[in-house]
Amino acid sequence: MPAKQKWVVAPSPDTELVREYSDALNLAPVVVSLALQRGFDDQDELERFLYPRLKDLGDPFKLPGVQKAVDRLLEAVDNKESVVLYGDYDVDGVSSVALLNNVLSAYGLEPVPFLPTRMEEGYGLSVKGIENSLNGPTPDLLIAADCGTNSRDEAAILKEEGIDLIILDHHEPDSAGTADCVALVNPKLGDDYHYLCTAGVVFKVAHALMKSRPLPDFDLKNQLDLVAMGTIADIVPLEDENRIVARRGLAQLDRTVHPGVAALKKVAGVGSPARAHDVGFKLGPRLNAAGRLDKASASLELLLCQDYGDAQVLAEGLDQQNRDRQALELKTREEAEQMIHDLPPEQRSHAIVVGARGWHPGVVGIVASRISRHYHRPTFVVGIAEDGLGKGSGRSVEGVSLVAALESARDLIEAGGGHEMAAGVSVREEKLEEFRIAFVKNVAEQAESDTLIPKLHIDGEIPFKDLTLDLLDSYELLRPFGAGNPQPLFMSRGVELMQEPRLIKEKHLKFRFYQNGIEHEGIYFNGVDKDIPNPPWDIAYTIDRNEWRGRVKLNMVIQAIRKAS
Repeated sequence: MPAKQKWVVAPSPDTELVREYSDALNLAPVVVSLALQRGFDDQDELERFLYPRLKDLGDPFKLPGVQKAVDRLLEAVDNKESVVLYGDYDVDGVSSVALLNNVLSAYGLEPVPFLPTRMEEGYGLSVKGIENSLNGPTPDLLIAADCGTNSRDEAAILKEEGIDLIILDHHEPDSAGTADCVALVNPKLGDDYHYLCTAGVVFKVAHALMKSRPLPDFDLKNQLDLVAMGTIADIVPLEDENRIVARRGLAQLDRTVHPGVAALKKVAGVGSPARAHDVGFKLGPRLNAAGRLDKASASLELLLCQDYGDAQVLAEGLDQQNRDRQALELKTREEAEQMIHDLPPEQRSHAIVVGARGWHPGVVGIVASRISRHYHRPTFVVGIAEDGLGKGSGRSVEGVSLVAALESARDLIEAGGGHEMAAGVSVREEKLEEFRIAFVKNVAEQAESDTLIPKLHIDGEIPFKDLTLDLLDSYELLRPFGAGNPQPLFMSRGVELMQEPRLIKEKHLKFRFYQNGIEHEGIYFNGVDKDIPNPPWDIAYTIDRNEWRGRVKLNMVIQAIRKAS
């Protein structure tokens, strides 16, 4: 059973400051309070946060390596060189290659895109990937996007072949040194823009190109939907320039000039205005599905497609692959849940490790994420191949480093590494139980007394009388929500029920609440599976604008219900 949540309400900011900024900016006090909680306590800074503008984008040449990259790219343009674009199979990698392709094509080049496959070449700039990407005349230049920073051996191979290398990446450089190349553009090497994903890096390089040699017939703003998809799907913090390109990119998504993006929106059921949620839960998973189960080239082909009819066929193919991925994920998770249930209590007390033959490596990361959230435990899910080598993906909880836990079990695994919150591991089947015991032991040593207690972080308490349409108008200025700017979670106390909740699609619950004479409706997704006490309640919820046939309503989406305190 998952642990019981602890509700933690954020402290309220200074009421005088809230009132001052609310009056000055004509905003709902609740929205000002939320912005102040998130660190925007200067009025000018607050305005820039609420009204992000493209003209506030910084000088792209401040990003390390940009000038060298621009010089080499313009040399390629002037000499009509052959160029290979080498990407990655996730949304950030695919959208980055699509953006690069569109920009370089506008300059008259005919770049050749290449994406590695998860099963054959694996992640990143690999020897096998380079061999397959060079299946044709030797290019003059290879551009690695979303990979390559630490690919020292692969860079040396390209140098021996006489192929120049530009790396556009955002991954952490390791202690052994970066790859030897003509230009390495990585925000982790500088003081600014450290929050960018690769789509953001490519956008900065494209911006620098346009400043160096403008193209009158090419509008870079038309490419912002690609930048927004990569930025939001890669879960980088939506701060500073990420917030600007995400906000403007979502607006561009509504009027996209890319037939492939329009077709993908249609099959995914994305309406207007497009939200960050649509990218994270509708567009992103479909673009990722191809790379998880087969070849990401299908996703790239869709983004580059210029014919709407062809795009529709490609989008429907990705939609089907996503359904296949969901079915595979569900089967894997059900099997994993049964294994967890059968484990001795001491082997699942502080962390979870499960593995089996037949689990597809393309879904173990998603399953690990879901299990980790459900049990609030660091989790590794391992798919074991026929040769007995297991490859797994891990997700953690705040306060427990997966990297530290892997280091403690280094003698039991073949390889492993990543970040504190997400990591990969290779482990032999016969060593899996030993690895589980060592992993659980290390997590128990790392975890503080309340680390493994799930916490519901609530931004503020709000009475029903303040849930108005005027609040919604100001609330929209906080978007887009995502990493670094999560959707606010509110709570209301002592809420009563007007009538029995209505069952929707056999699993969701629709409520009519009231508090001090004020009514509001709320939906609790998958509410039938929750343990709901008898009212009165305290409820935790997010709010959204609901428009239907010209009528606007405030919609409450319930996240948790507890007995009124």
